[in-house]
Amino acid sequence: MQTIRACIEHYAETSPDRTFLIAPETSRQISFSELKTAVDDIGAGLDRLGIGKGGRVAFLLNNGFWTTRLFLGVMANNRIIVPLNAVAGDVQLIYVLDHSDAEAVFVAPEYREKLVELMQQVDRPIRVIETDDESGPQWPEGVTHSLEIAAPQAEDTALLLYTSGSTGLPKGAVISHRAVTSGGRNVAEGHQLTQDDRALCVLPVYHINGAMVTISAPLYSGSSVVMPQRFSAKTYWSLVAEHQCSWSSIVPTIIKYLLDRADQEPYDFGADERLNCFRFARSASAPLAAATLAQWESVFQIPMIETLGLTETAGTVATNPLPPLERKPGSVGMPCGNEIIIVDDQRRECPPSVVGELAIRGSNLLDYYYKNPQATESSIVNGWFYTGDQGKKDEDGYIFITGRLKELIIRGGENIAPREIDDVLYQHEAILEAAAVGVDDEDYGQEVVACVVLRDGYQCSEQELMDFCESGVGKYKSPKVVYFFDELPKGPSGKILRLKLPELIKNLIAET
Repeated sequence: MQTIRACIEHYAETSPDRTFLIAPETSRQISFSELKTAVDDIGAGLDRLGIGKGGRVAFLLNNGFWTTRLFLGVMANNRIIVPLNAVAGDVQLIYVLDHSDAEAVFVAPEYREKLVELMQQVDRPIRVIETDDESGPQWPEGVTHSLEIAAPQAEDTALLLYTSGSTGLPKGAVISHRAVTSGGRNVAEGHQLTQDDRALCVLPVYHINGAMVTISAPLYSGSSVVMPQRFSAKTYWSLVAEHQCSWSSIVPTIIKYLLDRADQEPYDFGADERLNCFRFARSASAPLAAATLAQWESVFQIPMIETLGLTETAGTVATNPLPPLERKPGSVGMPCGNEIIIVDDQRRECPPSVVGELAIRGSNLLDYYYKNPQATESSIVNGWFYTGDQGKKDEDGYIFITGRLKELIIRGGENIAPREIDDVLYQHEAILEAAAVGVDDEDYGQEVVACVVLRDGYQCSEQELMDFCESGVGKYKSPKVVYFFDELPKGPSGKILRLKLPELIKNLIAET
């Protein structure tokens, strides 16, 4: 099964009545046979709009019943879906609308006014189709185009997904049907998913984690997904219990939120039969501190599986194995459906324990960056994708991510991986979020500082945190200043955008 349509048609034929999607707010469900009918209807609507093969169709929607149908339906009908990040800034949204060559946008009623304003900055017409999660798209009347579009092939483009753009304008990753289905396969095989599994999707579909991990993997494996419109820490475990979810993909910030209210939950974790269905949770998209992982497993008595995935790889490329096999805290596990090597600055493979750049090869790689040949040529060489992530492999083949090449702090000529400092800060009970970063310094070139957000109800001083870090990483690597914020800038997956912190610090200093 190398296309979205092939996956849908396979299970519509072999398991027609099996549930694929549950929308908990309305208790609406859709089976695989109903999904097949739904995507056929979407295809007919796109035909009437005159959007041909490979036409780009965007959406600005929250998660939900119709969002999932449209996401799959556009791809299944040999058009290209372009998810728009609902929380991105106006500059990025305007850029993606223009750069992607989107011909139409499905938009939720609450975003329509904003979208119309943004489109005034785009110098070409884009059809707007308001889409309510209850009633679906309001297809324009009087449109009579009739097209005959062939079913997609494995090499056809399915998805144009833009990176978070932490250092500037985002890049559009062109992802084929083969890559999308391979991404789903990697998750299904890495986590041993069966048709009896059920995912709880609380990450946005406009991000690779929500899209590939908790939609493509259930689709590929013939299992099901529960999709609330947005994440809520208050309802997370009740959704697991009510719908008998067996797994969920979350990010470190969500993990922290769930831990913070664990004592308010009406469940006896580890003993409550209502949660016996939940096999594991997986962490991705941002580094998970070892202390946070240990706290999760101690409190909830549920395995936490650390993984690695990228936009450019249609999701998962590495994962820790499920129990009883060994999981290593701080490691993203071993390659899953991919080859992964660590290379030096000459792109020669490094021996175990030597830090270098991660390079990945597999059927789930992007084809290229849309209208960006320079980025394509520098990142994809001889079938290998050079990620810009720094890491190492141990003697057992487990991968440890140490940071991003562009995020490396160079103090007095010594390389310092910010994650070393982050991991220590996360061991402090008062810390909700933390990120170390390098700032310009006349004496050392760069100096280490830290930006933190405190948990509700906790207090601590700057000196206390600096002393805490010094005990963990030594004085040379410890932050010389700690800045306190109400929140840190994050991408759609919850990953802290570290390279935006120096500007945030400048603004804070200017205000004081």
